[in-house]
Amino acid sequence: MAYNYPSNKLSVYLSDDGGSELTFYALLKASIFSKHWLPFCIKFSVEPRSPEAYFFSAQNNITTEHGQTWLFIKKLYEEMKSEIESAVAKDRLPENVRNEHRGFLEWNPKTTKQDHQSIVQIIIDGRDTNGVDEDGFQLPTVVYMAREKRPNYPHHFKAGAINALIRVSSQISNAPFILNLDCDMYSNNANIIQETLCFFLDETKGREIAYVQYPQNYNNLTKNDHYAYSYLVTNEFELAGLCGYGGTFYCGTGTFHRRESLSGTHLRDYRAKWDTKPKREDHRTITELNEASKALATCTYEQGTQWVKEMGLVYGIPVEDIATGLVISCRGWESIYHNPQRKAFLGVAPTTLDVGLVQHKRWSEGMFQIFCSKYCPFIYGHGKINLGLQMGYCLCLLWAPISLPTLCYAIVPPIGLLHNIPLFPQFSSLWFLPFAYAFLATNCYSLFEYLNCGSTTKGWWNLQRMRLIRRTTSFLFAFIDTMAKQLGLSQTKFAITNKVITEEVQKRYEKEFIDFGGSSTMLTILATVALINLFGLFGGIMRILIYLKFNQSSQLMMQIMLSSLMVMVNLPMYEALFIRNDKGCISSSVMLKSFILASLVCCIAPFIFWSS
Repeated sequence: MAYNYPSNKLSVYLSDDGGSELTFYALLKASIFSKHWLPFCIKFSVEPRSPEAYFFSAQNNITTEHGQTWLFIKKLYEEMKSEIESAVAKDRLPENVRNEHRGFLEWNPKTTKQDHQSIVQIIIDGRDTNGVDEDGFQLPTVVYMAREKRPNYPHHFKAGAINALIRVSSQISNAPFILNLDCDMYSNNANIIQETLCFFLDETKGREIAYVQYPQNYNNLTKNDHYAYSYLVTNEFELAGLCGYGGTFYCGTGTFHRRESLSGTHLRDYRAKWDTKPKREDHRTITELNEASKALATCTYEQGTQWVKEMGLVYGIPVEDIATGLVISCRGWESIYHNPQRKAFLGVAPTTLDVGLVQHKRWSEGMFQIFCSKYCPFIYGHGKINLGLQMGYCLCLLWAPISLPTLCYAIVPPIGLLHNIPLFPQFSSLWFLPFAYAFLATNCYSLFEYLNCGSTTKGWWNLQRMRLIRRTTSFLFAFIDTMAKQLGLSQTKFAITNKVITEEVQKRYEKEFIDFGGSSTMLTILATVALINLFGLFGGIMRILIYLKFNQSSQLMMQIMLSSLMVMVNLPMYEALFIRNDKGCISSSVMLKSFILASLVCCIAPFIFWSS
């Protein structure tokens, strides 16, 4: 609501898939607070304009007018926050609150998260002359929407919610450009709308642009980014390079869309209509608009229509945003990736390993499903988009199958070392050079790129660790689940990332301790791989020393080096297994299962080697 942009041209929609009256209450309270917050932002050029982020970082000086106003606004914000948190803690609204807005009549004792009617409530009507802030300036339109959900009807997760939002917004405001943002992100740049419109309104190429994508950045990353969530090289180089082929990924958040591109329009059929009358001139009452919009958010509305077939986001894939971006590109549209110096949007990164792995499993599984579906870039995009763009999409779509060679390199060399089975050429052989060159060139260039983005050497090392962890767990399970789905053995599931954290978890995160809390199968695999490398390295070295077979050490030197690197990468894993005793360590049950599995693999594997 607080962008440096004419408020009479802004409309804010909140989609609440849970259909919670507490969320509606929070939005109502926020809309009341905005009457004070917006003038404060404009008067003092506040950045960022998320109150929580601003008050966390701002310095107060009570001797100035700004300081006095700062204290007053902060007090209002804390009061609003306290009232909302109190209602959430009690899981019910204060009795007097229900009389504040007629929208609360939409809820009854039978309303549940998965079974409720469509709810659309205009909280602030941008056409209302009384809808102004404390300085008398018009406020943006604010709308709450909860699409209908019924147990016997699929709701299609995030894609279904966005499609309902597109339809409802077309009824109320019908703005030509749409920004979609996840609930855990906020705007960090008050001028980002003007920057984006420069692309859409460019005289030569503007009409060809379907969407402008901004990178996902986070405000809670540690100095050395021990969970590797900064995606520095991807944001700085890879996505920018992909944009050179005429398109970029639609990442599902931080994206400005041209409405027509989401409505199934092909570029060849697009004609800009700048004389379209704004919905502000619609003379229907709020009640009439609410009722008309509800019909567009029912669970049966899309049946027998072009929605999903030609209009809106694609269904049936966990990362429907990537597939939708590909479909839009294949209709002739171009897209822009823009990474300004001041980050456009900031969010919250996961603070535990388990949550991060679940998130990456969903991403990699969804992207591999795209590759295995009719939306495979080499098939669906053939003759429609640049070959470079097709290959660029596959850079991410093939995350899942890359787990197989990674797992092979993580397990086979230490087992061979443990049983004195050489797998690589000797140092004296010319065939050693290609292996050495590939290893050194890849890692040296990777380190150079990472340091060039302003990070640290330790941050790069953490990235190598997280790549190994994700490939041997998240990507592996994503590959298995996708194959099972292709064989008809399972159905697509949507895993929601839980980013709610406790104070103890936050302290470990700030100290850059990896939080292994939990007992998932992924953690068991991680610990098993780490133990196999530990057994292989020390067992192999001991075998050489005991039997004095130093002449064979040159044959096993590459395996010794590889296993040594794997052990160094897995040092936090060994600490969590044997040293740490906090709640973020690896549980004894996981340690026991991993020890048994690692021992079995080390004992059985030689028979496989010898038989082959």
